[in-house]
Amino acid sequence: MILEVAIMKIKPDEISKFEAAFPKAEAIISSIPGYISHEMQRCIETKGRYHFLIRWENIDAHMINFRQSPKFQEFRALLGGFFAEPPVAEHFEAVTAHRI
Repeated sequence: MILEVAIMKIKPDEISKFEAAFPKAEAIISSIPGYISHEMQRCIETKGRYHFLIRWENIDAHMINFRQSPKFQEFRALLGGFFAEPPVAEHFEAVTAHRI
């Protein structure tokens, strides 16, 4: 399993619209082969900053099954207009067996 961490910065005046649209984005991403689970975290200190954490079976599930599919374009069309700047995404693998 890998963890994708996407840091999203949302335009301040678009936050409520972004959060209202996000359930549709969840439905898209959760339909991808190799998807395991996800969660969205909103930053308390920095308004408009979100961490989108997605667990994938492997990196190909994200980079091929999702990023190279038409569903990625659908996902970006749904959320892209809310971004104050392009999201930054990185992939992580577990070092310990313990999870929070």
